[in-house]
Amino acid sequence: MIDFRLGEEYEALRKTVQDFAQSEVAPVIGGFYEREEFPYEIVRGMARMGLFGLPFPEEYGGMGGDYFALCLALEELARVDSSVAITLEAGVSLGAMPLYRFGSAEQKAKWLPALCAGDALGAFGLTEPGGGSDAGATRTSAKLDGGEWVINGSKSFITNSGTDITQLVTVTAVTGEKPGGGKEISAIIVPSGTPGFTVAPKYSKVGWNASDTHELSFTDCRVPAENLLGERGRGYAQFLSILDEGRVAIAALSVGLAQGCVDECLRYAGEREAFGHRIGEYQAIQFKIADMEVRAHTARLAYYAAASKMLRGEPFKKEASIAKLVASNAAMDNARDATQIFGGYGFMNEFPVGRFYRDAKILEVGEGTSEVQRMLIARELGLR
Repeated sequence: MIDFRLGEEYEALRKTVQDFAQSEVAPVIGGFYEREEFPYEIVRGMARMGLFGLPFPEEYGGMGGDYFALCLALEELARVDSSVAITLEAGVSLGAMPLYRFGSAEQKAKWLPALCAGDALGAFGLTEPGGGSDAGATRTSAKLDGGEWVINGSKSFITNSGTDITQLVTVTAVTGEKPGGGKEISAIIVPSGTPGFTVAPKYSKVGWNASDTHELSFTDCRVPAENLLGERGRGYAQFLSILDEGRVAIAALSVGLAQGCVDECLRYAGEREAFGHRIGEYQAIQFKIADMEVRAHTARLAYYAAASKMLRGEPFKKEASIAKLVASNAAMDNARDATQIFGGYGFMNEFPVGRFYRDAKILEVGEGTSEVQRMLIARELGLR
């Protein structure tokens, strides 16, 4: 029979991250959020725990775990704060994972140890200002000139791209034309501080205010030819596979936010009184919280299923999209209901549900919108 209980190592990791989130993140993250400040000390704490190296082999300084371990960590962090969780998710699945999956031995040896240790962050430059969900409409270009790639163009909404510890950004760029026509898109590693690589001021965002997000521009930016990541012309395909994994991670993060809403509402329903009774005694509140728990539980099962297929080496594109769609919807719906239960206090940033409400919407957009997930699910069902 199917057993959904976590093994001892997974459960120990989950509990460790839960304790860290409650004791180290929860008491201080509100201040970082209000100041729109990147929480370097919290990131250092996650680094000391080995979270940035969870799914990577020990030879690169990793923990020798797997992607499901990362997902468990993301869920527990997001139960308290999504800015911290997305910093870890982007650092691992978007910053370091492309190097691990497609990098040469030399590239892995050069970049992965610092990324796994959490001493440095990597970023993933795919989205462009005029592209949005149409990632194939890449306009950024890279041309070989004297053993160097000369990059021109821009990228938008790039997480972890402008911190003091950002070490590199891997960008997709048009490097030529395919034999049968169409764009040849490749991936190229651009170290931070490279001349011609400019990081714009941070965005003013609705949510994720303690995470780092910037627009990037490249003007005759030169990097060595050996900074090509993977096979020339395979950059788009490589990053589509990275996004499949990332959607499972975002689903886990979404489940964390959804469950965090339940946690906060249970506490509040036991304390707040209205009309002479604790509000948790009213059936309207009970049913609303019950529905919230149903959403979180169902979404968790969805990302567990996707992760299990991924770890077995089976195709999981459809399951990843299902998990991301179901979980992001659950996060948004639970944040809305939690805000309603808290009433006026739910609209105040000093309460976690106020942050949850601001953070939830992007989960229906980032790493593939809900519409894109439905499109991918339909394609996997054979609909064209």
